[in-house]
Amino acid sequence: MFVTPAFAEETPAEGQLHTETGVAHDEGHGATVFGPFDTTTFPSQILWLVITFAVFYMLMQKVIVPRVGGILENRHDRIAQDLDEAARLKAEADAAIETYERELTAAKAKGGQIAAAARDAAKAKADAERAAIETELSAKIAAAETRIADIKAKAFAEVDTIAIDTVGSIVEQLIGTKATAADIKAAVSGVAKQGA
Repeated sequence: MFVTPAFAEETPAEGQLHTETGVAHDEGHGATVFGPFDTTTFPSQILWLVITFAVFYMLMQKVIVPRVGGILENRHDRIAQDLDEAARLKAEADAAIETYERELTAAKAKGGQIAAAARDAAKAKADAERAAIETELSAKIAAAETRIADIKAKAFAEVDTIAIDTVGSIVEQLIGTKATAADIKAAVSGVAKQGA
């Protein structure tokens, strides 16, 4: 409801309620006292304050504080369990890391041993193969030298025969008569001694 300035200036009749305050208009008494500050009602206010405080205190003591205490205790227990679990997991992780590092070190050492053994075995095998190849090559070289010496000996043996035949043919064509085999051998032997 909107109050116009003219309506606000109207004075209500005696016994009528004042619309703005809801209090009966009393022209004889001055202003009325606010209820809580009225000194005549102090004893009843104090009594209700004590009763309300006692009920509130009992409610706090019997219901709210135990619940809050239980919640805090549960949280404290849960935090303690979580900390214990975290400590246990940390110990397990540390043990796993230590085991991993120990196994890694052992694996590296074993890998080094395997590599050294493989390197030594490969070197020994290579040395054995080289020795076998050198022996085989030496045998082949010796056989080749023997064949070359045989071929050379045969060639030198046949050189005299070829030289004798060739000299006989040349002499026959140059002179027109055949020379004796003993004369041709003597001439070839004499030339061979001079060349050596």
